[in-house]
Amino acid sequence: MRAFEYVKHRLRRLPDTPEKISRGVAAGVFIAFTPLFGLHFVLAALIAKIIRGNIIAAILGTFFGNPLTYVPIAAVSFEMGHLILGRRLPEDGIELTLGETFAGAGRDLWSNFLALFGPERMDWHRLDIFYRDIFLPFLVGGILPGIVTGIVMYYISVPVIRAYQNRRRKKLRAKLAQLGNNPHDMHDQEPDPH
Repeated sequence: MRAFEYVKHRLRRLPDTPEKISRGVAAGVFIAFTPLFGLHFVLAALIAKIIRGNIIAAILGTFFGNPLTYVPIAAVSFEMGHLILGRRLPEDGIELTLGETFAGAGRDLWSNFLALFGPERMDWHRLDIFYRDIFLPFLVGGILPGIVTGIVMYYISVPVIRAYQNRRRKKLRAKLAQLGNNPHDMHDQEPDPH
């Protein structure tokens, strides 16, 4: 909850147009639907730059993917990817093979690393299974839901950000007007003769 409040607070204070901030948010939300976890910030910033969005808003938008949303994002992306690629999901469900697939890919990475320094031969079989059955369907399947969710977030955030910015401007004008009418203001005081 604290992270959500922080992101909301930072988005409100960005000095840009609502449209530009919202394009950044959409870029970040889109990237949250990809399995490129270590690259989310960089890719969101790159997409924001391409679509003339706010880069900070894009980075903040990647927080759409968080521990509460990653399971539904992964499930939708994974299923959509298998559908697009024309593959069937495993009969006995992804839960039974997902852990084994990740573990096998990890074992391949470790044994291939050790093979660099020893006589063992490299084996990419389990990494190939991980790529084919998990990574590629997630990557391909995240594109459409990522685009749709990014567009929805754009259209939701533009009026919200615009209303907040207008309200903030009115408050600032009121404060400035109040300072201008204040009898204790430095400009209204008589100079001290001493």
